[in-house]
Amino acid sequence: MISRRRLTQAMTVTGVAGADGLAGTRQASVLPAQAAGGVPVGPVMQGLGPVLRARTDVLDIAYHAVGPAGGKPVILLHGWPFSPVGSYAEVAPALARRGYRCYIPYLRGHGETRFLSQDIFRSGQQAALGADLVAFLDALSVPRALFAGYDWGGRAADVAAALWPQRCTALVSVNGYLIQNLAVAQEPLAPSIESGYWYFFYFLTERGRKGLQRNREDLARVVWHRNSPAWQFTEAEFAQAAELWTNPDYVDVVIHSYRHRLAAAHGDPRYAGLERRLLDQPRISVPAVTLDGQADGVVQATDGSGYAAHFAGPWVHHVVPGAGHNLAQERPDAFTAAVLEADALR
Repeated sequence: MISRRRLTQAMTVTGVAGADGLAGTRQASVLPAQAAGGVPVGPVMQGLGPVLRARTDVLDIAYHAVGPAGGKPVILLHGWPFSPVGSYAEVAPALARRGYRCYIPYLRGHGETRFLSQDIFRSGQQAALGADLVAFLDALSVPRALFAGYDWGGRAADVAAALWPQRCTALVSVNGYLIQNLAVAQEPLAPSIESGYWYFFYFLTERGRKGLQRNREDLARVVWHRNSPAWQFTEAEFAQAAELWTNPDYVDVVIHSYRHRLAAAHGDPRYAGLERRLLDQPRISVPAVTLDGQADGVVQATDGSGYAAHFAGPWVHHVVPGAGHNLAQERPDAFTAAVLEADALR
């Protein structure tokens, strides 16, 4: 429970939830399509500054850093097949103006992030993504940070928040609890949901691997349109993201990610212990804000009740009108407000 003074401050900053929501009761709401609570967003930046590098035991991670060096650390995590620069071009500077230090890494297999050795398994499994996040914090000498992400990045954030809560101050996760339950990977979902996951099954085949290798841009364009049907992205935005998919490990990491989540491929042995822990579907104890895009073409928006039990700490859920799967880029005002709200829940 936060103090009355903190509560008042948080409501002034975010304006996106009532007193009950900020105090940690489980509630759902719909965020306005425009800037929530007057959070300044400002013009889109053409970039997020120079590409920096952080070395872990597995990766040489490319990243951007925006905001005052002594600001509250926030890790902003992108999804597939999207760009961290496009996704957070408005979110990061808006948070920086509020005094946050934003770190925006490129996930394994994307952009200039590279594996340190040819011998390292090109895994895209969930435990690897979560472990990468914690290793990234270690490389930056950042003890704790707020994690915020969507799609692959949201899964990395959820895994790290669940398994290493001492490293996470608060969480923003688009589409709720994203830790895969591999114990039921072979159980079918409703056909209406399965149809949105068409590329999961495509990537199970050698035909799909070849398709991703040869047609990575065309395939991504289909995913952008179908997963965010209301999003009017520009060709410049798409071209900027396409630069990430030339990474030499892109195809291997993406194919492994989807095959592993359907229990059709073994994981990297170095993450076997973590995957066993994830089979228990661990609860997330840190303060959390979850978001669903009302126009998400692959994950239907809900009131959050289906995954409420996975959040053991203060938790608030919002539905964002007009937003699709890449919510951070499509509605940066709402995503920014969610970060501020999550921070206020502490």
